[in-house]
Amino acid sequence: MRILLLAPWLRPMARIHAENLQALGAEVMLITSNLHFESDRARPYETVLLGRPIPWAGWREFSAAYRAARRFQPDVVVTEMFRDPRWRLLAGLAPRIRMLHDDKPHDETHVAPWWNRMFFDRWDEQADATIVFSNYVADSLRAQGRARAPLYVAPLISDLAPAMMPEFVPAEARRNFLLIGRQQPYKNHDVVFAAWEAHTSGPSWQGDELVLLGNGDLSGPLPKHVRWQRSEFQYREVLEELARAKGSIAHYRTASQSGVQVLAMQLGVATLASTAGALPEFQPDGGSVTGIDDVEGLTRALDALANPEEAVLQGKAAQEHYRNHYDSPVAARRLLEIFADVVAHTPAT
Repeated sequence: MRILLLAPWLRPMARIHAENLQALGAEVMLITSNLHFESDRARPYETVLLGRPIPWAGWREFSAAYRAARRFQPDVVVTEMFRDPRWRLLAGLAPRIRMLHDDKPHDETHVAPWWNRMFFDRWDEQADATIVFSNYVADSLRAQGRARAPLYVAPLISDLAPAMMPEFVPAEARRNFLLIGRQQPYKNHDVVFAAWEAHTSGPSWQGDELVLLGNGDLSGPLPKHVRWQRSEFQYREVLEELARAKGSIAHYRTASQSGVQVLAMQLGVATLASTAGALPEFQPDGGSVTGIDDVEGLTRALDALANPEEAVLQGKAAQEHYRNHYDSPVAARRLLEIFADVVAHTPAT
């Protein structure tokens, strides 16, 4: 099977999919961009375009990529998070499968610009099939009447390349709790900070910090024992800190599902999840799930994971859960099944 992946933004994840699909015998061409901060030199299967809607730039490169994609003669085209309307031409070369991560915006900061919605929302929903990454999103799309095409669920992988995986961190080296990603309202900071203050004031606190990693908008002073590394980061810069954490907090107000959650599981770090969206769906048996506004419940979860032996016990369970259900080879096998089904059931044009 020949698969054309069009992924201008989620390049690290697209690369992992591409290489695992190739390992299963598929031919893959990935057209992407340098928009993601993990971008580096193009790999042999990659074509790199501008990725941004700048009308006076990138036409020569786009034309060459379009000709190369036509010569590739894909059996399916997979689309994900477009920003440049020109990419719609590439998407018409075979039956189109869209990958859709969210059933709705997390909050007002997550809403796409008007011009992006105008060019892509209705067009995107006319795909020949849709892949989502949780039963929660699949059910939500059906309830909204947005599941007209065949709808498939596939595992959500981490975008940390398997080659970068560190060793599992033992109990004696575990420290701190993490809140990773865009620090925006959906992260539920008020509840998280209230629980953190209760934890650090109680007998279970062992001197850990709560470390915020990522840009965002937070007003007011941070609580005691909270540190904010306010910048975009590459995994190589923070991987040691991620892997040695006692817990990763994904106690969101709204969520479809969380890449932070699968990253933590991959590294062997337990996640403290809320009841939002598919967060409970992704948790291993016994993993922390507390109500969105449940400060006391989240405090108890922090108290438990402050014990490094408990952090390791839950971390091992999370990592095993990831390997069985969300690891990239598992996802690639599912994706290949979906692509074959779409090709078999899409009328020839």
